[in-house]
Amino acid sequence: MPDIDNSAGEPDSRGGLWPAIKKFFGAEGDRSLREQLEDVIDEHEDENPSDDALAPNNGDLSGVERQMLRNLLHFSEHDADDVAIPRGEIVAVSADATWTDLIASFSDNGHSRMPVYRDQLDHVIGMIHIKDVFPFLATKAKPPKDWTTLMRQPIYVPQSRGALDVLADMRARRVHLAIVVDEFSGTDGVITIEDLVEEIVGEIEDEHDDVPEELISPIGDGMWDCDARAELEDIAETVDPRLAEVEESVDTLGGLAFVLAEQVPQVGAIVTHPSGWQIEITAADETHVKRMRLHPPVEVENVSIP
Repeated sequence: MPDIDNSAGEPDSRGGLWPAIKKFFGAEGDRSLREQLEDVIDEHEDENPSDDALAPNNGDLSGVERQMLRNLLHFSEHDADDVAIPRGEIVAVSADATWTDLIASFSDNGHSRMPVYRDQLDHVIGMIHIKDVFPFLATKAKPPKDWTTLMRQPIYVPQSRGALDVLADMRARRVHLAIVVDEFSGTDGVITIEDLVEEIVGEIEDEHDDVPEELISPIGDGMWDCDARAELEDIAETVDPRLAEVEESVDTLGGLAFVLAEQVPQVGAIVTHPSGWQIEITAADETHVKRMRLHPPVEVENVSIP
């Protein structure tokens, strides 16, 4: 076989793509392509601090595109537990619910698919899709006696499975809902394909999403009105750092309330944090907490006894 002439600068096929890419970026050592790309983005932003975030005139990447590229570069670093909707925020339906209750749940929550559980949320037996329900509504046909026959099977993934692998699983099986299970096979959270896409492109709001309420709002006398989705990091920074001191792996205030109560607390319930803060549940349903009110610890004055 004659020798292949690479004098025109074409990479030798025997050398592989990676050496050619390293040569293109002038890379030295063992630095990854991911690191090099991020450095290029950093250098560009340092040199062009006033770059148009949306529509640069020179045809270069916009600020939005650069942020999406950053997110994509780090997407593989996330696992299922990082991207999942936490247990306390799962909207699910009981297999014992009536057909009317099922329709009402779809109507109230605006979701296209919901997990179906039996007895408790740790026992998810399937998922129900609005596409399988709508034909009965459109034609006014009599629904099945047992609507769970319309269920589809979601994907079940461990907390440690990579987000990129979960996305590949969804594409391969054409299923857009994954149930994240913990080490005891309990339900830890759920992932939709939208959640995975949002890790790259940012938050996606659609026509059915409500106007977001303030996640953390002071209401006087040291009390705070909070959304269950409020991150503990933000609670620690805004309210009290002690509230983020928890041994369990929880990221949101709703998750904290669930851990402290050891169940999904219902409206009116009050759970006490070790710091003395009391968490009053002000909005919830049978599967997740929605909003709560934080009551500050009662300060006990030191009284000296003669």
